[in-house]
Amino acid sequence: MKPAPFKYHRVTTLEEATGLLATLENARLLAGGQSLMPMMNMRYVMVDHLIDLNEISDMSGIQIDGNHVRIGAMTRQRDIFASETLSDKAPIFAQTLQQVGHIQTRNRGTIGGSLSHLDPAAELPGMAALHDATITLSKLGSTRHVPMLEFALGYMTPCTEPDEILTEISFDFWPSGHGYDFREFAQRHGDFAIVGVGTLMTLDTSNRIDRIACVLIGTDYHPIRLTDIEADLLGQTPSEDLFHVAGEKTRERDMMEDALVPESYRKQLSSVLLRRSLTSAAQRAAGEKNV
Repeated sequence: MKPAPFKYHRVTTLEEATGLLATLENARLLAGGQSLMPMMNMRYVMVDHLIDLNEISDMSGIQIDGNHVRIGAMTRQRDIFASETLSDKAPIFAQTLQQVGHIQTRNRGTIGGSLSHLDPAAELPGMAALHDATITLSKLGSTRHVPMLEFALGYMTPCTEPDEILTEISFDFWPSGHGYDFREFAQRHGDFAIVGVGTLMTLDTSNRIDRIACVLIGTDYHPIRLTDIEADLLGQTPSEDLFHVAGEKTRERDMMEDALVPESYRKQLSSVLLRRSLTSAAQRAAGEKNV
């Protein structure tokens, strides 16, 4: 199929983009286009105006200042994956991006586009939630900052106002040498994740967990931080039994189901994947190699 007729606007500055967005009716923003263009072709989305952000150079790039990083919304997933500095400070991003689509889609896809699209199975919103990221939203004359954990309003519906543009994501790095792990289960590599799990962990000098973050994707309309499980694990010594109990606790949550995947299957995957993710993160936090 072909998209419904629309007017195309190419902009070169954020001011120009926000100005158009504030005045045009039924306008959508084009970032990487890896989700929007198929949806337009299938006429699942029909727009009157398409505003292309790809020429706005100020909206892309990775800026690291000490323990803090800011990533422009138009930064390609490929560039995030290839950033040696980011991989050194937040290695889970490189591990996660290997699961995002394929090389061709990562070459065009942007972090801002993924966050704005907010697919329940998308990996990058999960990474943002895992790192307690802040989302910067800009419109003509003003800017506001929203915690990632408050960003989703509903299914594929961020809290962005009609005249706002997601311009940046920022977060603090975890300490050097922290443990990390991301894993997901899909029918084929590159397919949408049925369930995905991400973990960050640090251990104290007594080998007890002194900081932890866990996130689930694919089980609800937005990434789920497992704060109850995090609280249970704090101060505990990593063990197979401890992580088994943590995994089993995910079964207590309500989860999505569809024509292909029942809720019970997502609960089973969540339990197994979290247990394995916690184990791998703990091994990395303890300094074990070849995890």
